[in-house]
Amino acid sequence: MMAKVADLEEELAAIPSSELYELRIAELEHMVDAQNQRLENRSIMSWVVDIALYLLVPLLLLLLAHWLIAVVYDTKMLYLRIISMVLPLPFAYALFKKHPHKLLPWFIGVIFLAIASVIGMSWITSLVDRSPIWPQNLFEWKEVLEYSASIAFSFLTGMLLGGVAYAAKKRARKAGLPSSMMTVASLNFKDGGASVKNVHGLLKTLHEYGGTVVALGTTAVSIYTGLNDIIGS
Repeated sequence: MMAKVADLEEELAAIPSSELYELRIAELEHMVDAQNQRLENRSIMSWVVDIALYLLVPLLLLLLAHWLIAVVYDTKMLYLRIISMVLPLPFAYALFKKHPHKLLPWFIGVIFLAIASVIGMSWITSLVDRSPIWPQNLFEWKEVLEYSASIAFSFLTGMLLGGVAYAAKKRARKAGLPSSMMTVASLNFKDGGASVKNVHGLLKTLHEYGGTVVALGTTAVSIYTGLNDIIGS
C-alpha cells in the first residue's frame, strides 16, 4: 500500500501545476505578439520599398527623360510622349506579377505618379524659359490631363497584365500548367449539353483573357491620350 501511495505521489508531482500552464500561456502570447509586430514592421518596410521602387523610380526616370529630350537635346516631344507611355508599364507589371496587391492604394499612387510627372516636367521647363508651372488656360489644362491620363493608363495596363500573369502562374501551380485554350477546345456537347466541368473551364478562360482584353483597352487609351494632341497638330 505504501509503495502504491509513493507511486501516486510521484505521478502527482510529475503533473504540471496550473501556475506552470499560465506561465507557458503567457510566454506563448508574448511570442505571438512579437511575431505579429515583426510582420507589421516587415509589411510597412515592404510598402516603403514598393513605393520607392515602383513609383518614385519611374517618376525620376520620366523627369530625366524630359530633361534630356526637352532641355539637353531639344528634340521632338513625340519621343518623350512615347517614353511616357512605355516606361511605367514594366514597373507596374513587375509589381503585380510578384503577389497580389490592393488596388485602391496603388490607384491613388498611379494618380500621384501621373500628376507629379507632368507638373515636374513643367517645373523643369520653367527653370529654362521662365514659363508658368501651372496651366494658364483650358487648352493647357486639357493637355496636362491628357498627358497625365496617358501615363496613368500605361501604369494601369502594367497592373492588369501583371495581375493576369500572377493568376496564370498561381493556376499553373495548382493544376500542372493547364492550357485554358485546350479547356475551351475540350468542350463537347455529345450528351446534349456542356458539363459542369466544361462550363467551369470556360469561365476560367473568360476570366483570364478578360483581363488581357481590358489591358489592351487601357493601352489603347494610353496611346490615344498620349499622342492625340501631337498627331492632331
